[in-house]
Amino acid sequence: MLASAAIAYACGPRGHASESPARRPKQSAEGLAAALAVTVKDEVQLALKVTNSDPKRVELRFPNGQTHDFVVLDTAGREIWKWSESRLFTQSMQSRVLERDETATFAASWDPGDRHGTYVAIVSLRSDNHPLEKSVRFDIP
Repeated sequence: MLASAAIAYACGPRGHASESPARRPKQSAEGLAAALAVTVKDEVQLALKVTNSDPKRVELRFPNGQTHDFVVLDTAGREIWKWSESRLFTQSMQSRVLERDETATFAASWDPGDRHGTYVAIVSLRSDNHPLEKSVRFDIP
């Protein structure tokens, strides 16, 4: 058990920047408008709002129960927090239909403890047919 912990520590968390640019989701998906909001209080509140800006309904298809993910990176690009870490997701496909001008909100909160400084929040919509990614820089005073 101790050996596996040492290996995990030595390998460290995979940096988000190591993903190849070709595999990264787009900043916005066709027919969708997306915005990431970060509010810093006692906890850091993160919210992705995805709005169907297309005149037709849009179906978001997900390969499993994970619809989104939030990651917080420090200024060196190291992963500080990941919303999906230690969570379990169903393995069944799902979908969500957004009517014209309808908005879906995906939210999470992170307790930074006594961390201060500048960070980057990244959210990804895990949709097979409309993947997207947004990022925002924020400060914890």
